[in-house]
Amino acid sequence: MRPGPGFEKHDAHVRFPLLKDFSLPLDTTPILVGGFQKTWKVKPGELPTAVGLIEVASRGALENAGVPLSALDTILTVEFTIEAPYFAEMNLPKPANPATSLAKALGVGAVRTIQIEGPGGNSPQMAVNQMAEEIVAGRSSVAVLSGAEFLNAYWSLLQGGANMSAWISDDGAPTDKWGRYLKGETEAERNNGMERPTNVYPLIENAIRARRGSSVAHHMASMGRLMAPFTEVAAANPHSWFPTARSAEEIATVTSKNRMVGFPYPKYMNAIMRVDQAASVVMTSVGKARELGIPEAKWVYLHGCGDAADIWNVSERPDISRSPAIKGCWDRASRMAGVSADDLDFIDLYSCFPSAVEIACEEIGLAEDDPRGLTVTGGLPYFGGPGNNYAMHSIVSMMDKVRSQPGSIGLCTANGWYVTKHSMGIYSANPFEGEWRREDPSLLQAEIDAQEKVTVAVIPEGPATVETCTVIYGRDGPMMGIVIGRLEDDRRFVANTPTDEATLLALRGDEAIGARGLVKPTGEGLKNMFTFS
Repeated sequence: MRPGPGFEKHDAHVRFPLLKDFSLPLDTTPILVGGFQKTWKVKPGELPTAVGLIEVASRGALENAGVPLSALDTILTVEFTIEAPYFAEMNLPKPANPATSLAKALGVGAVRTIQIEGPGGNSPQMAVNQMAEEIVAGRSSVAVLSGAEFLNAYWSLLQGGANMSAWISDDGAPTDKWGRYLKGETEAERNNGMERPTNVYPLIENAIRARRGSSVAHHMASMGRLMAPFTEVAAANPHSWFPTARSAEEIATVTSKNRMVGFPYPKYMNAIMRVDQAASVVMTSVGKARELGIPEAKWVYLHGCGDAADIWNVSERPDISRSPAIKGCWDRASRMAGVSADDLDFIDLYSCFPSAVEIACEEIGLAEDDPRGLTVTGGLPYFGGPGNNYAMHSIVSMMDKVRSQPGSIGLCTANGWYVTKHSMGIYSANPFEGEWRREDPSLLQAEIDAQEKVTVAVIPEGPATVETCTVIYGRDGPMMGIVIGRLEDDRRFVANTPTDEATLLALRGDEAIGARGLVKPTGEGLKNMFTFS
C-alpha cells in the first residue's frame, strides 16, 4: 500500500508502526469518517417507514463520525427494491424521492441530493467510489450515503391490509441521479425463465461445476464447505438476520427445512431479501475532517477502487462461469492501492449465491478456504441480503475492522444482477499518500465491451448440446427445467424442458452437461423447448 517513510513490512503485510515520519495526506484526499448499521427484529407495525429507516442509519453514521448536521452538504440514497420499475404495475406505496425526503427528515436545508437509479448490489460501493471523486473535485464536502431494505415487515403490512399512507412522500426531485435502470436479461432469456436471480445463478453454478469437471455430489459438498464459515461469522454478528452456525453438511443437504430452490442451491445457499436492515456511511475530505475536529482514529481511507460491468446478458458471455469485470476491477483497485491479494487482512466477497463467491475467488486469486475468511458480515444468505444495500453493511463492518487493527487492509466487493455489475474498494486506516485519483471506469469498460459476444439464436431449431442447466423448484417440488446450450453451428440458445420426472432427474445428473438433444421454438413468443435425445 504505497510503503513510504515510516512503513515496515511484516508477515507479507504492510504495517503502519504509528511513527511520525510519514507524508501527510493531501487535504483533498477522500475519507470515510462514520458508519452505522442496524437490524430490526420487531413486529411489522413497529418498524420505521422507508425514510425513517435511512434517517436512523444516517443519524447514527453522523453521530459515529462526530459530524454535526449543519456540516452536511450532500445526501445520497441507494434505491430501495420497491422503487425498481418492475414493481411499477403494483403501484406500491413508497417515497417518490427518498433522498429529498431524507433531507427533510433530517431537517437540513439546501443540500445536494443524489439518488441511485436502478437495482444492483454494486450500488453502495459504486457510490463510495464515485463520491470519493466528487470530494476530491470539491463538488461535495460532507456526504452521507444511506440505504435500507424492509421487505420483511413491508410485505406483512401490505398483506395484512395496514394503512400505508405514512410510507408515501414526495418532497421534490433530487439534485442528481446516478446510474440508470437496465433490465438484467433479454426478452428471450426472460421468456425462458431467466428473469430472477434464483433462476440464473444456478445456471452459472452448474457452468462452474462443468468447467471444474466435478460430480454433482462432490460440488454440493464443496459449496457446503465454502459457505459454512460464512454462517460462523454471521452467528457472531449481532446485526445478522440468521445468527446460526451451520455445518457444511447441513447447508448442502436437502431437507424439509432446507428445500431445493434452484438446483444445485438449497435454501441455505440463497440470499435472503426479506429482512429489515439499514446502513449508512459518512464521507468527507482530510482537510474538512481536520476543520471539523474529527479524530484521526475515525478516518478510513479508500486506497483503491474499481467499477465495471461484464457483458450484460448472460447468454452472450463467452464463458458463463467467469468474470473479466471482477478481474479488471481487482487489477485496477490493487494497482491503485499498491497491494496484492496476500496483503489483505480482511475480505468481504459479495455472496448472494456460492457462484458469486467462487468466481470472485478465481478472478482475484483467493483460495476458497482462505484462512483469513471471505466475509466480515456473514454474507447475504445468513447476515441478510438487504436488497441493493448489502454492500453498505459490509463497508461499515470493514470500517470497524480496519479501525480496530491499525495497519490492516480490507477488501469489499459488490455485485449487481447476475454477476453483471461490479464495484470494489480497498480500505485501510493507513494514510493515503499522494494525490488520490480514480481511473476513469470507462477505460476498463471499453476493454470489456470489446470482447466478442456469443451469437444467440433467439428462435433455435435443431440438434443441440447442453452447456449448463438447472431445475427450478416451488414449495411443492420441481416446476421447470432451464437449459443454456449450443446448436451445431455453435450459436447459443436458451430453452425450457418438459417437466416429466425423467427429464428433470436427468437435468440434475452428472451427465446432463454435454448431453445431446433437440431444441425448437414452442410458438409462444420467444419460448423454446429442449428435449434430450
